[in-house]
Amino acid sequence: MTDAVAPAEVVTLGCRLNLAESESIRTILADAGTPTVVVNSCAVTAEAVRQSRRAVRRLRRSHPHARLVVTGCAATIEPDSFSAMAEVDAVVPNMAKADPLAWHPNAGETASRQRPSEVHTRAFVPVQTGCDHACTFCIIPQGRGPSLSTPVADVLRVIERHLLLGVNEIVLSGVDVTGWGADLPDAPRLGVLVRAILDAFPRLPRLRLSSLDGVEIDGLLFEIITGEARVMPHVHLSLQSGDDMVLKRMKRRHNRAQAVELTDALRAARPDIAIGADLIAGFPTETDAMHANNLAIVRDCGVVHGHVFPYSPRPGTPAARMPQVAPVTVRVRAAEIRAAVADERARWLASLVGAPREVLAERDGTGHSPEFAPYRLPEGTVAGTIVTLTPTRIIEGMLA
Repeated sequence: MTDAVAPAEVVTLGCRLNLAESESIRTILADAGTPTVVVNSCAVTAEAVRQSRRAVRRLRRSHPHARLVVTGCAATIEPDSFSAMAEVDAVVPNMAKADPLAWHPNAGETASRQRPSEVHTRAFVPVQTGCDHACTFCIIPQGRGPSLSTPVADVLRVIERHLLLGVNEIVLSGVDVTGWGADLPDAPRLGVLVRAILDAFPRLPRLRLSSLDGVEIDGLLFEIITGEARVMPHVHLSLQSGDDMVLKRMKRRHNRAQAVELTDALRAARPDIAIGADLIAGFPTETDAMHANNLAIVRDCGVVHGHVFPYSPRPGTPAARMPQVAPVTVRVRAAEIRAAVADERARWLASLVGAPREVLAERDGTGHSPEFAPYRLPEGTVAGTIVTLTPTRIIEGMLA
């Protein structure tokens, strides 16, 4: 890769909100005039910060003459350390990401005449940022600040632009998506926003929600998820652990029984729903028995989409000051949880063989069903279209 490949390249680490914001950054930099590379960093764990630094060094090697800018949570929380890197030309904090003037001097005039950059087959639409909670393992509130919600009218305008470009799936993203609305007049809940989107765009084929906090799923949202065909039957929950004591030490607001009750209720109301979950392995003070509960939650909740994070201490968080689990034990426990998810996922994929599903075609010859099951596409399938496929087998973890 050389600097001449593209005027701007953005490497994204971390959450779907970062993915959505990276698209905006590409649009801002479309007319930059000089080669620019951006690392949209993550600080969710110490390992995420290390990966962000590695991305900076790698991009500098591959783009020796480009302007290199770092943004995102890691750069916001540790601006001095990233500014001190010899490879970095500038740091843009999270709160300035959307400001064209933060990226290059003449962006204000060029941004006004830009159309959105080339979109993906699905569009990630940020509806909220920041967080008002204080989970002991998380430093993100320091990088994102308090919860800030995008008003309904503004969300609808963004979605309309994507739909005009032919996008067939909208994904609502944020740091704490189910916290949307708390800071708006009358404190509406997320269900209000989702209902407004569905009503405003009756021809929108697919609406997907990113990671949800189960205790914040309001009654209207539950009804929409389980009863509205255009809302994808794919719920990714911010579980973090399956053990009550660990959840308490994390300062999570749910317990194990509530998580199982929620997933049971979702499946009872919509049997085809697929459950995803974030799970942390080896949280400080975690005993073998606590790990066993964490492992068992995979089966009890039927987790088929798992994001498993081996815990790593993040300086500045309460959890970093707790008694730590040995790193080798953390890695073993993470591997065991991933294996449990793989078993659940294999059974789930096998159950989809022979069943027709509408699949959104990606650009790389793959696609995803409403439940976010991965498919291999027939040759010649046009990216961005929705096709009906009936798989006959599973090849390398994909339906075909």
